[in-house]
Amino acid sequence: MDPDLAFVIGFVLLVFSVPSIVSAITEGRAPRVAAFTILAGGALVIYALGTKPGGYAINEIPNIFVQVIARYLT
Repeated sequence: MDPDLAFVIGFVLLVFSVPSIVSAITEGRAPRVAAFTILAGGALVIYALGTKPGGYAINEIPNIFVQVIARYLT
């Protein structure tokens, strides 16, 4: 798997898990699905950070998102 694609998918999963955690906690439920989503997203981000030579810089992240989206939509 392409490290940039893994990074983008993992980052999106991590962002989408936050509302799920908040919802589960406010309703008094255990955030089981959110915990699984965090594990999957975190694993993808760690995989991407480990396989890309040089890693990622903070200012590169928006460009990575645009490149990945453009690569798979065109």
